[in-house]
Amino acid sequence: GYEVCTRMRQNFATRLTPVVLVTSLDDRSDRIRGMDAGADDFLSKPVNQTELLARVRSLLRVKRLTDQLDSSETVIFTLARAVEAKDPYTEQHTARVGDYARAIATAAGLTSEEQAAVYRCGMVHDIGKIAISDVILLKPAKLTLAEFESMKRHSLIGEEIVRPLRSAAMLMPAIRHHHERWDGSGYPDGLKGTAIPLNARIVAISDAFDAMTSDRPYRRAMSIDQARAILTEGRASQWDADLVDRFLALPESQRYHPTVLLARKTVEEAQAA
Repeated sequence: GYEVCTRMRQNFATRLTPVVLVTSLDDRSDRIRGMDAGADDFLSKPVNQTELLARVRSLLRVKRLTDQLDSSETVIFTLARAVEAKDPYTEQHTARVGDYARAIATAAGLTSEEQAAVYRCGMVHDIGKIAISDVILLKPAKLTLAEFESMKRHSLIGEEIVRPLRSAAMLMPAIRHHHERWDGSGYPDGLKGTAIPLNARIVAISDAFDAMTSDRPYRRAMSIDQARAILTEGRASQWDADLVDRFLALPESQRYHPTVLLARKTVEEAQAA
C-alpha cells in the first residue's frame, strides 16, 4: 500500500488523486509512514462503511476544489500571455523575465522550489496591464504624468487578479512590489532595502534587464553592454546590489535569454559587414 501510494504521488496523472489507506496496522509509526507516502487519510480495520464513505466524500470535495483552483491558475497564466498579445513589442517578455528571475534565484542559492516560485512570479508580474488602456501601453512617446499614474496601477490590479489563487501568497508580493526601488523611491508603497520582498527584488532586475534589451514602442533595444552598465550604475540605488552582482557574474549562457544573444550577434555581424 505504501509503495502504491508513493507511485501515485510521483505520477503526474494521479498525483492529486485522494488516497485513503485501509490497513490492519494501527501503530502511530505506521500512520506517519502512510502520510509520508502521500496518503490523505488512514483507516484501521475493521472499517465502518459509513465512516469510509464520509471520509471519501470529504476528500472528493477537496479534490474538486483543488481542480477548480488549478483551472483558475491556468486562466491567470493565459491572461498574462494576453497582455503580451496586446503589445507586439513585449512578445515573450514574461517568459524571458521568468527565465532571468530563475537564473538569479539559482545564483542566490535558493532551493529548487523557490526557484520555481520566482519563475512563476516573473511570468505573471505584469498581469495587471490587462486592465491598462492600449493607448497608454502602446504609446510611442514618453507618458504624461497622468498616463504614468494610470500605468502604475497595474501592480495593484495584478495583485487583486491573483488574490483568489491557491498560490496567491507566493505571487502577490512580487506583483505588487516589483517596481519598488532599493532606495525607497519606487512604487506603490515606497519600500526600501530588504523590506522589499526577495522575489520582487529578483523580478525587478529581471524585468528591467529585459525591458532594456528589447525593442519598445518609443525606442530600439539597448545593447547588452549598455544594459550591464545601467544595472551596475543602479546597484544599491534602484536594485539590490548583491543580486545585481550575482546576475552579472553568471556565464552568458545562463544570464541572457537566447533571443537576446541572437540579437546581439545580428548587430555585431551587421556592424562588421
